[in-house]
Amino acid sequence: MSIKMTVKERLDLFFSKFPIEAKKALGQNFLVSDFAVTKMISRLKEFKFEHLIEIGPGPGALTDVLRSLTTQFRVLELDNFFHEYWTTQGLQAIHTDALQWNWKAEVQDPKNTVLISNLPYQISSAIVIDRSMDEVPLHAMILMFQKEVAQKIRMKSKTSDFGLLSVIAQVFWDIETVCDLSPRDFLPAPKIASRVLAFQSKTTDIQDKRAFLVFCKAGFAQKRKLLKKNLLTLNQMDPQKIIASFQNLNLNETSRAEELSPAQWVALYKDLGFK
Repeated sequence: MSIKMTVKERLDLFFSKFPIEAKKALGQNFLVSDFAVTKMISRLKEFKFEHLIEIGPGPGALTDVLRSLTTQFRVLELDNFFHEYWTTQGLQAIHTDALQWNWKAEVQDPKNTVLISNLPYQISSAIVIDRSMDEVPLHAMILMFQKEVAQKIRMKSKTSDFGLLSVIAQVFWDIETVCDLSPRDFLPAPKIASRVLAFQSKTTDIQDKRAFLVFCKAGFAQKRKLLKKNLLTLNQMDPQKIIASFQNLNLNETSRAEELSPAQWVALYKDLGFK
């Protein structure tokens, strides 16, 4: 299919050949915006990579362009029809749920791999958390989100929307906004605005990422409670040790979870003796 056509023209041609409808259960809202595709591809080209993975190619708004950028290109597709379609188009199409795929086993060179996707909204937060937990992280990601979720990912501390997702994303990635989209940029049109974020992995001295996730989950478990009380739910956590760490780091003992910056979360985790 010619990529000289507009995205909308390409998708109109596709659906004239294959009269199928988007599946709400799979969160399918197909991208029809040349602006968004151009911005996402432009940002992608700024990363150095050898391997490229796309989640949910659908009718190919991004895919038709991505396949020209590297021969090391794989698509993960849960939809039976689109998996079969891209297989017949000569792509390495893997019939899988991106949340269930064995990323550790299947991604052999994560430092040279970029993930890109117009993500189904219902899996977007989980994808960010899961990829943040990878022992060896992907080099970068370019992902579509519901705008509200994208805002939470980049939210600053001391705000009500700053939460677990904000901490995990900001500790393990440098994040920037690529572009904003309106409902009319999709087919069918969702009821909310969207935003694309670019993530680049960054180094951290946290050795056990999953232990850090458990630590942060405990801290945010009951946002109205004081952080020091939430942390007592962790196994064998001494209240005096928590108070001592707060003092060591010049943290107010009455602080709540959203009042600590991502850097302070890491500092508290390390000061309490976690690796």
